[in-house]
Amino acid sequence: MATRLHYKELICISGLKLNHFILQTTLLEINSFFCISLVGINECFLVILYKLTCGYLCPEMKKQHIQDTFGNIDIYLFDQLLKGTYDDCDRILDAGCGTGRNLLYLLQSGANVFGVDKNSEVIEQLRTIAGSFSQVDPEENFKVASVEQLPFENETFDLVISSAVLHFAENLSHFEDILNSMWRVLKPGGYFFCRLASEIGIESLVRFIGNGRYLLPDGSERFLVNQDMLLRLTRKIGGELHEPIKTTNVQNLRSMTTWCVRKTKP
Repeated sequence: MATRLHYKELICISGLKLNHFILQTTLLEINSFFCISLVGINECFLVILYKLTCGYLCPEMKKQHIQDTFGNIDIYLFDQLLKGTYDDCDRILDAGCGTGRNLLYLLQSGANVFGVDKNSEVIEQLRTIAGSFSQVDPEENFKVASVEQLPFENETFDLVISSAVLHFAENLSHFEDILNSMWRVLKPGGYFFCRLASEIGIESLVRFIGNGRYLLPDGSERFLVNQDMLLRLTRKIGGELHEPIKTTNVQNLRSMTTWCVRKTKP
């Protein structure tokens, strides 16, 4: 059976109707996209049809699909996910998780996700969200606690995420207490993903105010690290970099550094 199709005849995004082309069809929902399975049409045609369908989603639908899938995940954490670094990580802790911006995709991927934060309101919200994922026990997985005193056994997690937490340390001792607490619950061979403020690239623009803390050009006060300090800490805690240290300079107002470490196996 020969049938010539034009995409405008085939796809109407409003309701995804098929115009001028009716055959036995089954609509399959795949991650909020629709694929049309056509009886009697070869596999190659199905691939083309699927690409056409996805390609002509309106911008609002595309944006919503991305939001529903990834949430507001940290772009540098997303980079590691794209590289497959954490493919074998099942038990994942977001230490200082806040509203859970980094957790939606991980929950949807089937990982056994845990979160800790001092804010009881955000933990309750996350327990509600996590309740729809069968691999998670919301009450056990999401806890109100401080990061420097994590309520978990040693060597529990394959991946520990620390996003915008360590730069709130009050001094070096507090910084190391937070870091050591997260490192304690990480399994040997596990990964530590950390995003934190640094002085890298803006050394002459920040003003030291004591205890390792600085006044930044954007007006905020943060505990700041530099590359030498991160390399020294990597050795001290018994880790190794699995990615080079990377820093983003935000128009000389602040710098955010990505520190990716793997815990050395005995």
